[in-house]
Formats: sequence, C-alpha cells, structure tokens
Amino acid sequence: MDSEAHSVATGNAPGKMARRGAILRFLFRYRNSGVFSGLSISAPTEVESAGEGSPAEFANELEAMGPTFVKLGQMLSTRPDIVPPAYAEALERMQENVAAVPFPLIRAQVEAELGVRIGKAFADFDERPLGCASLAQVHAATLRDGRAVAVKVQRPDVAQRLLGDLDLLRGFAGAADRFTRIGRHVHFAEWLDEFSRTLMAELDYVAEAENLERFRAHMRHFPRLWVPQPYWDYTARRVLTMERAGGVRVDEIPGLRRTEQSMTPLAEELLRAFLDQVFVHGEIHADPHPGNLRVTDDGRLAIFDLGMVANVPPKQRDRLLKLLFAAVDGRGEQVAEESIALGVRLEDYDEPRYMREVGQLISRYAAHRGSMSEGRTVLELVRIGTRCGLRTSPELSLLGKALLNLDTACHYLSPSLDTQRVVEDQLQHVMRARLRKSLSSPNLASELMEVQSLLRDGPRKLSDILSLVAENRFQVRLTGLENSRLMENLQKIANRIAVGVIAASLIMASALIMRVPATHTLLGYPLLALLFFLLGVGLGCGIVASSLLSDHRARAREEHGPR
Repeated sequence: MDSEAHSVATGNAPGKMARRGAILRFLFRYRNSGVFSGLSISAPTEVESAGEGSPAEFANELEAMGPTFVKLGQMLSTRPDIVPPAYAEALERMQENVAAVPFPLIRAQVEAELGVRIGKAFADFDERPLGCASLAQVHAATLRDGRAVAVKVQRPDVAQRLLGDLDLLRGFAGAADRFTRIGRHVHFAEWLDEFSRTLMAELDYVAEAENLERFRAHMRHFPRLWVPQPYWDYTARRVLTMERAGGVRVDEIPGLRRTEQSMTPLAEELLRAFLDQVFVHGEIHADPHPGNLRVTDDGRLAIFDLGMVANVPPKQRDRLLKLLFAAVDGRGEQVAEESIALGVRLEDYDEPRYMREVGQLISRYAAHRGSMSEGRTVLELVRIGTRCGLRTSPELSLLGKALLNLDTACHYLSPSLDTQRVVEDQLQHVMRARLRKSLSSPNLASELMEVQSLLRDGPRKLSDILSLVAENRFQVRLTGLENSRLMENLQKIANRIAVGVIAASLIMASALIMRVPATHTLLGYPLLALLFFLLGVGLGCGIVASSLLSDHRARAREEHGPR
C-alpha cells in the first residue's frame, strides 16, 4: 500500500492506474448496497441481502485503503444524507489500526521542522508513541525546563499520498455528478472540495495550535474544562508541541471513581461550552468523540485534537440557533422553515411531505425527552430532507453529528443527565449573550453610522425619484431575466403558439384551396392543398411530441431558500 500510494503521489502512471482500479473495485462492490444513495436503511439484514459486504466490512475495507479513506469515512459518518444509518454507525466505530512509523523517520521529521537536533530541543523524547493515527502519531517528551509535553508528529509523505488520492477522487466525483441522480442531489464534487480543504487544514499544525489557543480563551469561563496550551517555539507546520496531562478516557472511567466523584458538572460544562462555541463564536469542533475527551487527575475534563474545526458564518449561525431553539420548544413548523432556508430545494422537492414529516419528528422529540437526543433529531432532519428532495446545509449535518458525539460522552460521564434541559438553558444564555453583544459600543456605533447615512442621503434620493416621476422619466429595470428560466419558458410558449397558429393557418388554407379547380392534382385533390395540409399536420404533431417528451426532460431546478 505504501509503495502504491507513493507512486500515485509522485505521478507514476502504473501506480496511478492501479490505485484507480482499486477505488473502482471498491465502489463496484458496494454499488447496490445503498451507500452514497441517502437511502434510509436501518436493518442490517436489508443491507446484507444485497450481496455486498456488511457495513463493518465496508468500514474495514475503507480503512485498509489508507489515510485518505480513513478520513473520508470519518467525514461520511457525519452525512446521513449520503450514507445509510447502518453504514454511518459502522463508520463511527471505525478505529485506526496503524503501525507506528520507525523512530529514525520521526526524529528526522522533528529535526527538519524545528531546525534543531531533537536532543537539543527536548531533555527527553520517548521513542514509543502514545498513540498512532493515519495522519500522525503522538510522543511523550520533556522540555529542557522540565515541563511535560506531548509532541504530535505528522507521518512522513502523508500529504503527498493524500493529494494523489484526492486527485483521483475528483474524477469519480465529477462523473457521479453528471451521470447519477444522487450526484445531482448531493454535488459530490463540491462536497469533495470542502473535504479537501478540511483535510489540508488538518495537516497544518500551526492552524491547530491557533485552534488550541482560541478554544482556551473561549473556555476560560468554564473552569472544569481544560484545553492544552501549545508551545510555539516547538511547533511548526508538521510538528505540534503542547501541554501533556494524564487522565482517562471518558468511556473508560472506572465505576468506583464515578461513584466517588460526580461527573455531572463536567458533562454539563462540556455541553454548555460546546453550544457557546457554536452559537457565540461560530466554531464547531467537528470530532468531539470520547477518544478526544479525558478526565484528568485533578478532576477536570481535557479536550484534545482540535485539527478539525468548522467555521459557521453569522447568518447560518442565526438560523441554526433558531432551528435548535424551535426544536427544543417543540415548534416543528419553524424547524422546517429554518432548515428549508438553510438548504437547497431540488427538482423533486416535496414541501407538504417535508413539513408533515418534520412536524411529526419534532412532536416525537418533544414527547420522548429521555430517549431521543438532540443529535439524532438533527440527523433525522437531514435524512427527511434527502427523502423529500431538500439538500440540507452541511453545517446542519456537522452540528447533528457533533451533538450526537457529545450526547454519548455526556452519557459516559453522567447517564442520568437531562441533556435537553441543559441545551434549553444554555440556548437562553446564548440568546442573552448575543443580545448583549448587539448592544455593545462597536455595534451601536455601526448602527448609528447607518442611520446617519440614511438621514443624510435619504432626502436627496427621494427628491431625485420625485423629479423623475414629475418628468415622466421614472423607469424600473429588472436585470437577470435574460438568461433566467422564466424567460426560457416564455420563449418556449411563444414559439409553440406561433407554430400552432401557422399549422392552423396551413390546414385552413388547404381546406379553402380544395374548392378551387387546379391543373396539378394528386389522388383527385389539388397538389398545393395536400402539401399545405400535410405541412400543417406535421407541425401540429411536432407540437404534441414536444409537449409529451421534451417537457418531461426538464433540466434539474435548484432553488435556494432566503438567506
């Protein structure tokens, strides 16, 4: 696999063809399983009966194809509109069984990035990694001043391997978008571009160090949470050095410790901090699974691995906040309206069905507070959108997956925690915080400047409009209609009316000419009359054929909701 991936990365044609063939065989094996179709397959027996591998085998084969596909599987697990639930669950459980890179290569990588010998930068550097993943491995080390650190080192040549695989996948994504129905719904090429940007950002450890510092600042109001501090003098693009703390994963906490120490405050602060991060600061930690959360020896909750952080623009943030608030409050109609505004309506969009199913979903969520989590509700909202022809916002899927992971982590910490109550309380706090922010001095100054501009320019613009009206020179011009679907349909209607009038005129003319004696006849009828009649009939049949065939092959129509 390594030599094959290296051939792809270096542009070797045989290696690239072999890699393309491996990807094709993988896609062909799962062509009828419902993967990438957005179908709601929930029972494992339905999947296995198709003759392909099981969801677990799918995850294992994806993992065996290398780091690009491991990350692809992790990202696919956040998209219930692309993969069925059974496969999404298998991808969630996918574990990276990656062999450690030999230490001489790690040493060379660290020294090349930091520009100094490893023995000079660190007093001690453990050759055995604390953990290995597809993109990097982490080593324990000690700085010269005695501070214990964890050093995250990127695996050598992994970036080239990723770029080679992504280049091949772009060809498959473009073909799927052109020739498949699900491709026209999902737009795999756009999704793959977003995935590529996220993956390249994850390879930049300077950006991850910035994420650590930013999250530390944002979470200063949550004393029970701890984010490791990066050490900039020992950090570069492929090496990240940060604080090291002992602790135990949240899914491995001994029962005795949970009995002696209540974990409920940790779970509550984790959920509150996450909601603050999304709706106040506009950032989603895309992977808050139990493996990235540890309870430290001093009783705090440590948050690691901030390489995958998605940013949410302010307008989308507002709509997501309204959607989640409406869901917690049991207002299904508003949930549907906000998700429609966030999404893209496709050619087969069925709004009545979507409104009805979303209303039923939110009613079930309100009635079963203890058994339906917020994350599963949001992901089910995405699945309903796919079934009804609505391409939902990627941020909505990411929010649902993150909430689901948080719900799992909170359950490990405190099984009896009422997450819905915590979410509702924190959303109200977020609303108050946003209101206070809107009343801050910079925002008020900006609003006053807008009012000042309106008061200064308004009278002059009103005077100009009245002058144009008085002189009968007032015009309203609509742009953008020349190439719009409206003008296309109007032109089609006008053409058919014109052809219909011509066909009717030819038939009427042939009927009149029939009564006039003629020198040239055919079958006893005037030849010119027969020609006019056949031409008119031909034009009429053409109009009927166009109506029956062409109109049913209309191009895909996409409508964006109001922003």
